Amino acid sequence: MPLPSPIAATPEQLSAVRYDEAGLVPAIVQEDGTGEVLMLAWMNEGTLRETLESGRTVFWSRSRKSRWRKGDTSGDRQWVKRAYYDCDGDTLLFVVEQEGAGACHTGARTCFYRSFGAAGGAVAGSAG
Repeated sequence: MPLPSPIAATPEQLSAVRYDEAGLVPAIVQEDGTGEVLMLAWMNEGTLRETLESGRTVFWSRSRKSRWRKGDTSGDRQWVKRAYYDCDGDTLLFVVEQEGAGACHTGARTCFYRSFGAAGGAVAGSAG
């Protein structure tokens, strides 16, 4: 099992994050090593702090209106290696070590396994 890597963000860094009117910010999750984008989810201030302090991704479910830590029910945990915020402070990026089958609730490795266009269907090398 990977070890957690807590990240000590400064108060200035945390105050640079810009939340939307619902108090949320989008968080992109990318796999360490491959650079593959695994998923996009939402965080509030509490789940961002918990993610940074614990070294595991924790999100806010807009549909359930509750906190959820990735992998608590599926076993497909995400261990944070690095964390970034963009130039405007309105999008987060987490580089993680993905444990288990994958990031998508469908069982796919990534949530981005479908493509637009004539070819359609799955992205090469992904489930779908």
